Amino acid sequence: MIYAEHLRKEFKKVVKDPGLKGSFKSLFKPKKEIVVAADDVSFHVPKGEMLGFIGPNGAGKSTVIKMLTGILTPTSGQCRINGKNPQTDRKKYVREIGVVFGQRTQLWWDLPLRETYSVLKEIYEVDDDRFKKRMAFLNEVLDLEDFMSSPVRTLSLGQRMRADIAASMLHSPKVLFLDEPTIGLDVVVKDNIRKAIMKINKEEQTTVILTTHDISDIELLCDRIVMIDKGKNVYEGSLRQLKEKYGNIRELNFETAPGFSLTEDEFRSGLELGEDKMTVEKDKNIFKVRFDSTEMPVGEMLNYTLSHAKVKDISFKEADVEEIIRRLYKQGECENE
Repeated sequence: MIYAEHLRKEFKKVVKDPGLKGSFKSLFKPKKEIVVAADDVSFHVPKGEMLGFIGPNGAGKSTVIKMLTGILTPTSGQCRINGKNPQTDRKKYVREIGVVFGQRTQLWWDLPLRETYSVLKEIYEVDDDRFKKRMAFLNEVLDLEDFMSSPVRTLSLGQRMRADIAASMLHSPKVLFLDEPTIGLDVVVKDNIRKAIMKINKEEQTTVILTTHDISDIELLCDRIVMIDKGKNVYEGSLRQLKEKYGNIRELNFETAPGFSLTEDEFRSGLELGEDKMTVEKDKNIFKVRFDSTEMPVGEMLNYTLSHAKVKDISFKEADVEEIIRRLYKQGECENE
């Protein structure tokens, strides 16, 4: 359904020297610099899959999404969605996609939500019977009825996000691009939107690309992830494969007995593990130790802790996906340096 191959996007940036002299110089003889926002990004998404497209701020996620949706034209490389080129087949193509940007809305600010959907119905040329069936389905999935008569400007953030997702799904798109759909929402609203996305994907086989900084979205919704950093592919695969490959980090939590004194440096002193292999955090008498179990097995770390601290309580756990992804980001930064 989605084919992205060797996508690259360059922007020209004018570099201005400081001061008034620099302003005049940049006006008459501008010095330009090439900025690469996406560099050789490739991935394929089959029909009906939900793909997590993630990366740190400034990684190039939005640039890639804008190329896939036809807003930007790649400097080189190519992308095809359902056999169409987003740039050259634009009119036909936009009928097959839905887009939701968490920070922007496609709804008319002063119109009641019901009238907004009527306008979109005419834009997408959805016939009356199909429109009624579609609105009934979207109302069931996203629970819109309570605020259908309200102007968009009066809606809460959670209501607006549900309304935006409904607007993007009104014309039954084959592909849905969701950019931070749960940003700033409370736990209950997030859960409702996740359930709605899952139901739409399952019942209609809608292909979904989700960009988010909320790891819970990724774990609950996505079959596979593509991670980029500095505009380049860093990882592609399932969450299970990610855990198997990079999930060697363990977390040790222990509480020392009252009256027993131990600092982070004292705990580290007997271990020959660098900060990239182990971190130690202390809050009052509670320690949190993250360490690489390939460098120091769990049993050895347990023995070491019990011999160097008077322990009141202790527990181990595997690193969660958020911690693994954080380490991958750091690894990518180090490699780029």
